[in-house]
Amino acid sequence: MTRARLVVGNWKMNPPSVDAAVALARAVAETPPPAHVAVGVAPPSVALVAVSAALRGSPVAVYAQDVHWEDRGAHTGAIAASMLAGHATGTIVGHSEVRREQGDDDARVARKLARAVAGGLRVVLCVGESEAEFLAGETERLIVRQIAVDAAPLQAARERSGALVVAYEPIWAIGTGRPATPTHASNAARVIRRALDGLGLDGAATAVLYGGSVTAASAPEFAAADGIDGALVGGASLAAAEFASIVRAFG
Repeated sequence: MTRARLVVGNWKMNPPSVDAAVALARAVAETPPPAHVAVGVAPPSVALVAVSAALRGSPVAVYAQDVHWEDRGAHTGAIAASMLAGHATGTIVGHSEVRREQGDDDARVARKLARAVAGGLRVVLCVGESEAEFLAGETERLIVRQIAVDAAPLQAARERSGALVVAYEPIWAIGTGRPATPTHASNAARVIRRALDGLGLDGAATAVLYGGSVTAASAPEFAAADGIDGALVGGASLAAAEFASIVRAFG
């Protein structure tokens, strides 16, 4: 099966200003992506509207870095899916940094996923194991558990399951300069798809991205890895030229 390829740059808490974010977005848009490769950027929430305006009419989509599980109410600092309408194509959900720093467990991630999909957003669901779990051989068990809970809301909304993308991001590789091997990433992709099949979803049709210290140097190996359809890129997405090289690797 031929799946669409997708590369998303997660800017995290960068760049340092809205103007710098807009400049980076315009620089990214200057290099057209290869055919059949979709490209997105996920700017900080304070810059999302400005970046969306700067990219309007370009092939670069805008993603939020997170979304709340409620659509309105007393949730200081949160962003509702409805607030992203007209500005973002999708959102990242379940990133390990949000799980760690903001206390998201799988139940909360599942609620966020359900709200985002119901709001018409594409969801990049992040799953991945810690270094201790990796060393203990617990990668498969952890991924299966995360998928079983996080993606469960799609069992009741199978017609929207095409809105799901899964990003395998081993926590021990994020920002460390120690990416997983392509073989390990491929094995994780197979586990993800089996877990989705176990929910009655179409694992074979679901794009799986790799994330975790992806660079222009390592991207070709992951682009050639069986079952890997793209990348969720952190630090390397902050340099437009390097990000463009990563995008081209998946072309």
